[in-house]
This record gives sequence, C-alpha cells and structure tokens, in this order.
Amino acid sequence: MKARMPYIIGFILLVAVEVCIGVFSFSHFIRSYVGDVIIVWVLYCLFRSFVPSKFSSYAVAFGILAFSFVVEFLQKLHIADILGIENELLRIIIGTSYATEDLWSYAAGTAVTILEIYIFTKLRKGNNQWPTN
Repeated sequence: MKARMPYIIGFILLVAVEVCIGVFSFSHFIRSYVGDVIIVWVLYCLFRSFVPSKFSSYAVAFGILAFSFVVEFLQKLHIADILGIENELLRIIIGTSYATEDLWSYAAGTAVTILEIYIFTKLRKGNNQWPTN
C-alpha cells in the first residue's frame, strides 16, 4: 500500500485539476489539449493505485494509450448515442465527438508518462545521473 500511495495522491490531485479545467473558463487550448494530456496521467495513476506492481509500468502506459485511442474511435461511431445514454455527466465522461487532435494529446500524455517512468526508475536504482548515451 505504501508504494501505491503516491499514485493515489496523484490521482486525486489530477482529478481535481481536470475538474477545475472543466468547471472554470480556461482557454480553448487548455480545455481541449492539456486536459486530454492530463487524463492519460489520471488513468495511469488510477491503474497503478489498484494493480500490482508486477505489471510493467511501460506496458501500463501503452495500455492506457491503446484504451484512450479505442474510446476516441468509439466517439467517432457516436457510441453514447448508440447506447442511448442521456445522462449528461455520462455523456461528458464517455465523450460525444471525435477529434484527431485528441489522439495526439493522448500520445503526448503517454510520452510524458514514459519519461517519468524512465527517470524515476533510474532514481530508484540509485543512479542519480542523467544517462549519457
């Protein structure tokens, strides 16, 4: 549990940031792109909070990227309408519009996650130096 605590805290803080982005009037860039980058981190922290560490962090990050892409393509098919979802909150969570730019945002969020995994793996192993090659 102690090893999962940073992910639980990260999840809570990132969800708070996402809610703030959704509730307050931020610029189109922050609302549309930064929010999508952050949602990848939210999902990563959520998953790492509950799943044993035997799963590779890299595999988790790429799995979340794949999941994000699937959800985006389901939006292209108007999955919320197909399923007859009328609840506004559920429609917001699932999403109702496809945008190719979202795929790039998810990829950027995954890239930052991969960088974080790489850096913290090096720090945990006691190598506090940036790699030279």
